[in-house]
Amino acid sequence: MATEQLIELNVTGMHCNNCAISIHNLLEKKGLQNILVDFAGEEVKFSTNDDTKVPEIIKGIEQLGYKVIDDPTLHSPKFYEKIENKFIFCLIFTVPLLLHMISPWHFLQEPIVQLLLCIPVFLVGCLHFGRSAFSSVKNGLPNMDVLIFVGSSAAFIYSLVGTIENMGEKYQFYETCATIITLVLLGNVFEKRSVTQTTSAVKDLVKIQQVNATRVINGGTEVISARDVVVGDILLVNQGDKIPVDGDVLSGDASVDESMLTGESLPVEKKKYDKVIGGTIIQHGNIKMMATKVGSNTVLAQIIDLMKKAQAAKPPVQKLGDKVASVFVPAVILIALLTFVVTYYAAHTGMQTALMNAIAVLVISCPCAMGLATPTAVMVGLGRAAKNGILIKGGDTIEAVANTKFVVFDKTGTLTTGKFRIHEIKVEDGNDIEQVRGIIVAIEERSNHPIAKSLVNELKPLLQQKVILLKAAEEKGLGMRAEDVEGNHYFLGTAKSSDGDFNLSLYKNQKLLAQIAIDDEIKPDAATLITQLKKMGIMPVLLSGDKQSRCLKVANAIGITDVHGEKLPDEKLAVIDIYKQKGKTIMIGDGINDAPALTQADVGVSMNDASQVAIQSARVILLNTDLHSVVKFLQISKHTLITIKQNLFWAFAYNVVAIPIAALGFLNPMVGAFAMAFSDVVVIGNSLRLKAKRLS
Repeated sequence: MATEQLIELNVTGMHCNNCAISIHNLLEKKGLQNILVDFAGEEVKFSTNDDTKVPEIIKGIEQLGYKVIDDPTLHSPKFYEKIENKFIFCLIFTVPLLLHMISPWHFLQEPIVQLLLCIPVFLVGCLHFGRSAFSSVKNGLPNMDVLIFVGSSAAFIYSLVGTIENMGEKYQFYETCATIITLVLLGNVFEKRSVTQTTSAVKDLVKIQQVNATRVINGGTEVISARDVVVGDILLVNQGDKIPVDGDVLSGDASVDESMLTGESLPVEKKKYDKVIGGTIIQHGNIKMMATKVGSNTVLAQIIDLMKKAQAAKPPVQKLGDKVASVFVPAVILIALLTFVVTYYAAHTGMQTALMNAIAVLVISCPCAMGLATPTAVMVGLGRAAKNGILIKGGDTIEAVANTKFVVFDKTGTLTTGKFRIHEIKVEDGNDIEQVRGIIVAIEERSNHPIAKSLVNELKPLLQQKVILLKAAEEKGLGMRAEDVEGNHYFLGTAKSSDGDFNLSLYKNQKLLAQIAIDDEIKPDAATLITQLKKMGIMPVLLSGDKQSRCLKVANAIGITDVHGEKLPDEKLAVIDIYKQKGKTIMIGDGINDAPALTQADVGVSMNDASQVAIQSARVILLNTDLHSVVKFLQISKHTLITIKQNLFWAFAYNVVAIPIAALGFLNPMVGAFAMAFSDVVVIGNSLRLKAKRLS
């Protein structure tokens, strides 16, 4: 079976969301998945199992009137291709056409003068809207440009016939034709600029990648682009510099500002052996580092890729808008024809009145607003979350957390700090405590487990008898086995029998040497988080593989009543299933040990882990350690969904009210074009409110 690939294309010539809808419909018609068309960023993405179809897809996009380019950095649009320049050009000719109604200059009222002023605007309209309209009809996917082109052309042709036949002023509607085209272009300008603001979060992250690096080479240094760094390169990073790629500190000390990725305002101290993330800034100090992850493998690149893919995942609420938009253009054309027929034949009005009513119906309609309702809100919501260190995998995740009933927490590293402290070491049969400490340190130095690191850090300063190990190996889920140079065998791992709070046992040659009681600290904001969730009507649940007594101790301290301890991975899945049957369930864990449970829940959230495993297993990644991020994630999701519903309501209500008013003759086509142009801006403006909206 072929692997599904994400294809990315750079497409120029898209001037509004209507263009994006046309390309989206084409790709959807070809059966592609995970489609994202960003007209402001000139990007088209889709998933396919057969990359041999890509040339055919590119040809289809270009037949719609757009151009697929290889490198957007080498392509700059020509002067006459820019939407802003088209608008200004048309405005220069449209203003005199409108002035003839109030100006004392009688020559502006001459039909020939009006025709000459209108022709340049009409030609721009034909090239701009007509080409797109013709291509969309030819491909069986009529778009909004069809409505604009038909409306403006009808006004122009009607006026031209009146001029040729010398029928008088009542047949002159050149200003209507020019104004429709000019105002729709103005709407396109506002739309493109506004939508660009909704994608600012991703663009800010992309800018972070565009830095230089100082590479150590042949005893000297050279400055290169971060794109040219390869794994193994030794780099120097000084105070005030951005760290170019992910790596390990070889020497030096520094305070690193990681807020752009994690949302945490406090700098993080880095020393030898610590890991650093590309894109973060050294506030004080300097380091020498070795590059370990470059290009698309860095944490920052994965975050950018995650956010771009997230925009392609549509919430179910958008499906209604998509269905209506797909039949909207043919329906509006039919309504416009009926308006003309009824007004002219049944109501016995004049030809010009019937035609103006029909044109008003065409230009007042706005499927663009429906198409913009969801993606703009999702982009702003995702961007606000990302700036707070919350990575949400798509709009469908935002809707998936609506009406959440249960939030299930793992214990270690989620509600607790993951930093373990030794409460007591109980030595058996008079064994030497210093020998026991030495054995524990020697064994745990060979492990990367958080408990092992905590034990080593705590015991190293204390008196101990050194032990030299020949070998040591970790048994997943059990503990460490080791052998010293004298042939003694050791096991340090989970206690098999419960003896008070002792949860680790140390054996030498299968004989119990000591028992260790350890515990990790509860995060200071854990109790506040649980209180906030309860106020939101959400029940918190603790689910852990740790001992029931220890789970109850943590749960009682922070206010959780539902506790499930001593659960193996498959048992955790069963618990998640039980809660899912009762209501919407979110699982919050570390993203590695809890990967199955994170996948099983309605939404999996990974706490404080930016590894590849976390990104794959969870639908939301919290890059910072602040538990308030959980509440912020729920609040951002809630308000994003509210904004989507508000946008869709406006888009539907606008058309439901505006089309009948236009059909009944109460709306001038020029006013209709103005209203249509700004209906998109209303939707985008409502979405942009999410950037600074107070969350509750």
